[in-house]
Formats: sequence, structure tokens, C-alpha cells
Amino acid sequence: MRTKNSPVNIPIAETRPRTAAAIDDVDRVLLDHLARDGRITNNALAAAAGIAPSTCLGRVRSLVERGVIRGFHADIDPAALGRDLQAMIAVRVRADARGQLAEFGTRMATFTEVLNVYFIAGADDYLIHVATANSDELRRFVLEHLSAHPAVASTETILIFEHTRP
Repeated sequence: MRTKNSPVNIPIAETRPRTAAAIDDVDRVLLDHLARDGRITNNALAAAAGIAPSTCLGRVRSLVERGVIRGFHADIDPAALGRDLQAMIAVRVRADARGQLAEFGTRMATFTEVLNVYFIAGADDYLIHVATANSDELRRFVLEHLSAHPAVASTETILIFEHTRP
């Protein structure tokens, strides 16, 4: 049963549309607060937006169903898990392996070292955000999972000294 101060908890839709959704000023307030604190209570969120709690719940549910809100997650510090070294690895896929782009990205997302996978435009095809315990593990990851992959033409590893979330 939902209590007055329980966090907003709405199941995420399995399929999400790729078209732009109509968003009004109230939705923008809701999204801004949820982006900063995904555990904000429905009552606090409603108060911030100046709407009734039942209206707030319906609006958030609609934002989820329309694919505007893609999910709720915990932002876990990799260092707390013993993964102190973070890096972004730029990956260029071989020209004759362009048909494997989607499979490559999906495969990269399965490794525990990988925090995020970005399919990008430009000289490189992917940016892969990883966290490892040390430089030896980072080196192993690059050699075993990237350099050894038949679709990979080249990689460039950029160490992350600090990350600040807006």
C-alpha cells in the first residue's frame, strides 16, 4: 500500500516510442525534479509542480507510458564496489563489419565492467564507459573484449579523473 511519503513507483513500459512527446510546463517541472531525485515522494513532487497528488501520479504514469521517462535507477559509485578506475573507450568498427554494429553494442553492454555504451557519430562508432579495479583490469578488458573482437578496427582509451553529474 502506498503511504503519504513513499517514493513514486510506476512500472516502466516495455516498448518506448521514438517520436517526440508533447510536454507542457508542468511535465517539465516533474521531469526536472525526478531527474534530480528519482526517489522523491509523489506528494513532494505534486507540491513542487503545484498540482494534486492524484494528478501528479497520473502525469508521471503518462510520461513513463509515452517513453519520456525511460527508467528509474540508482546511481552507484563504482569506487564503492572496488572499481576505482574509470575510462571512456572510443571504438572504431571495421568498414566491412558495419552490419555488426547493433550486435557489437548489445554485446558490450553485457560486460560487468561496462557502465554505459554510446553509439555515436563521427570518426568513432562507439564510446564505452567502463569501470575497473585498476589499470591491469582495464588493459585486460581492452585486449580481451575489444582488440580481440573481429569487428573492431581500433580503440582509444581516455582515463576519467573525475565525473560531476549536473
